[in-house]
Amino acid sequence: MQKVTTFLTFKDQAEDALKFYTSVFRNAKAGETQRYGEGAPCPKGMFMTGSFEIAGQIFFVLNAGQDFGFAPGMSLMVDCPTQDEVDELWDSLSEGGSVQACGWLTDKFGVSWQIVPSVLRTVLADKDPRKVEHVMKVMMQMIKLDGTKLQQAYDAISSTKPLKKGSIS
Repeated sequence: MQKVTTFLTFKDQAEDALKFYTSVFRNAKAGETQRYGEGAPCPKGMFMTGSFEIAGQIFFVLNAGQDFGFAPGMSLMVDCPTQDEVDELWDSLSEGGSVQACGWLTDKFGVSWQIVPSVLRTVLADKDPRKVEHVMKVMMQMIKLDGTKLQQAYDAISSTKPLKKGSIS
C-alpha cells in the first residue's frame, strides 16, 4: 500500500463516485468494496467503503452517513500530456459540477480538480520572470487551460533581455 492515500468521505454517494471516477479515467480500475453489516451506523447492505486506482494512485471512498463536504483548498491535480486529455477530462469531470478559472473545476460530488496541460509545469519553471509572468497573465484569463495557447504565450517573449538605454553591449 502507498504511504499516503487520498480518502474521500461522502454522505451516501461513495459507490457512485467510485464508479464515475473509474469510468472517466483511462485504465482506472475499481478495487475491493465493503458494505455495512448489522449494527452499523448506516443501513445494513449500504456501500461502506471501496478503493480504486487511477494512474497507479490508489484512492479510498467511504459512505459516512453524514456530509463532511469537500473544500476547494484540497484538490486533485491531473497532469495531462495532451490537449485531448485535458478536453476529455474537463468535459467528463465538470458535467454536473462547476468550473472555475485556471483549470479548476468541482465535479458533481463536490470534489475539486485541477486539469493541467503538462506544458504549464515546464513554462512556469523558466528562470526568465518575464516569460513566467506573461504565461501567468494568459493563464489567469482561461477557464479550461489550453496548452497550445500557454506555449504560444511563453514563446512570444524573447529570452534575451533588451538593453537599458545608454548601456554598452
